[in-house]
Amino acid sequence: MNSLCARDIQRQVFLSGTDFADSRLSPLQQDASFRRYFRIDDGEHGCLLMDAPPDTENLTAWLDIGHHLNRLGLRAPAVLRSDVETGFALIEDFGDRTFTRLLDAGEPHEALYTQAVDLLIHLHQQPNALLEGLKPYDFQALMTEAFLMPDWFLPLISGQPTAPRDRERYQQIWETVFASLPTPAISLVLRDFHVDNLMQLPADEPFQEIGLLDFQDALIGPMAYDLMSLLEDARRDMPPLLVNNMQERYLQAMPLLDLENFKLWYRILAAQRHCKVAGIFSRLAIRDDKSQYLKHIPRVLRLLQAHLEDPLLRPLGDWLRACGVTDSTPESWADYHSTRRTLSLAEPSAD
Repeated sequence: MNSLCARDIQRQVFLSGTDFADSRLSPLQQDASFRRYFRIDDGEHGCLLMDAPPDTENLTAWLDIGHHLNRLGLRAPAVLRSDVETGFALIEDFGDRTFTRLLDAGEPHEALYTQAVDLLIHLHQQPNALLEGLKPYDFQALMTEAFLMPDWFLPLISGQPTAPRDRERYQQIWETVFASLPTPAISLVLRDFHVDNLMQLPADEPFQEIGLLDFQDALIGPMAYDLMSLLEDARRDMPPLLVNNMQERYLQAMPLLDLENFKLWYRILAAQRHCKVAGIFSRLAIRDDKSQYLKHIPRVLRLLQAHLEDPLLRPLGDWLRACGVTDSTPESWADYHSTRRTLSLAEPSAD
């Protein structure tokens, strides 16, 4: 019995204990994770089946953090039934009106981003936002993410593993940057707060009008992170005036923040995130054969370049130039299939 068939059987067993044992499941488009979602087509209940394989996805964290967000007056999907041992949950179906689709259909940018920024303001003003038991978004976590650049993007553009000396120099640069930063203002950091993960919902209360997705990786860390994640979007170009207006809206609502501290953390976290995302998108192509994410990397590199004049980040800019990152173009990148072989990775299994 192959693993796919085994997973199909586990899914059927989970549903057999619900009212949806005989319902038809329609798979939704898969995202960058290993989670899968199936819409239950029974015409009345509005449910999704979440399939979160335990060896790759943390369903317990998703359930705990979702419950916490709901307690804070925000809106994560309601859970009808779950089984963390097998990694399945029946959850509320928020529909298809993601902010991304609304923006692509011509909805005013200002209105949607204002809603999203106001939600962050509400979250960051909550005295009980820090969920007990969550790990800190600390130096080690940030460093681990930053290494995705030399471990995956550099091999994509060079066709070879990153030389140990280059990797060591990269680590030294980031260690110096992080050691130079002041203590940040902290809150709950959702980490994937962007328009793909925000949904427009019918509701009478302002913060119930936005459905939150992909929050299972939340940590306790710098407040600047989620605002930066929203406004420095790896998947879409953002009008500079809109970015400035949304930053100003947030900061005016948070008068107790140390402005210079916040802006410094925003810049550094932006550079760290763009290094991380370039690596993630490269890994998705090389390891998982999801090459559709490669088209976003030039935008990510442009966003990264915009922060490299910060004095703390100039050594990073020097490193990126020396390694050929700054001047790289998709036309010059190595074929990701050959890079997979160079890195001695197995071919992705066909679903």
